[in-house]
Amino acid sequence: GSNTNDDDDAVIISIAAGVTLESLEKALPGRRVVRVMPNTPCLVGEAACGFALGTHATESDRTLVKTLLDAVGVSMEVNEVLLNAVTGLSGSGPAYVFQFIEALSDGGVRSGLPRNVATMLAAQTVKGAAEMVLRTGKHPGELKDGVTSPGGTTIAGVEALEKGGFRAATISAVTSATKRSMQLGGTSDAEIANKYNL
Repeated sequence: GSNTNDDDDAVIISIAAGVTLESLEKALPGRRVVRVMPNTPCLVGEAACGFALGTHATESDRTLVKTLLDAVGVSMEVNEVLLNAVTGLSGSGPAYVFQFIEALSDGGVRSGLPRNVATMLAAQTVKGAAEMVLRTGKHPGELKDGVTSPGGTTIAGVEALEKGGFRAATISAVTSATKRSMQLGGTSDAEIANKYNL
């Protein structure tokens, strides 16, 4: 029998947040490595994933990883340094959206709707709005303006979101998660501040 393992030639796909290709390649000398940041909506075929190829990865590895990821949603190849931002946005993003859906539902309940009705309407509203962004290719601000009539209900609600710091809190959530991903990968707080302005 042979002591070789057929898996020795397999591409290694890492989903460890913050763990760099460099550190993976040091631990696995000569191996083909791809770093991936998936997200939990892959469980329902709606993932938003980012990936970066290691130095030894091949074009066929790129095709394989893209095919695998696209089977459960969409994927985008990015420069590895941007995978931390992918982690902060789409990796952690489902939690932010779940909180938003919960808050919309709470607002519906506060306004008199039964919880089950409020949650269904909130989730479908988020799903429908997301589909409009994806299908129309229009900027979200343009789509928002299309719903917002002068002196109407929507602009009153938008004003309340702005007064509550919605936009700033959302941006801060993404940048905080991005920074934490960098920290998990061993990047110092000084380097994060100086090089990435986070």
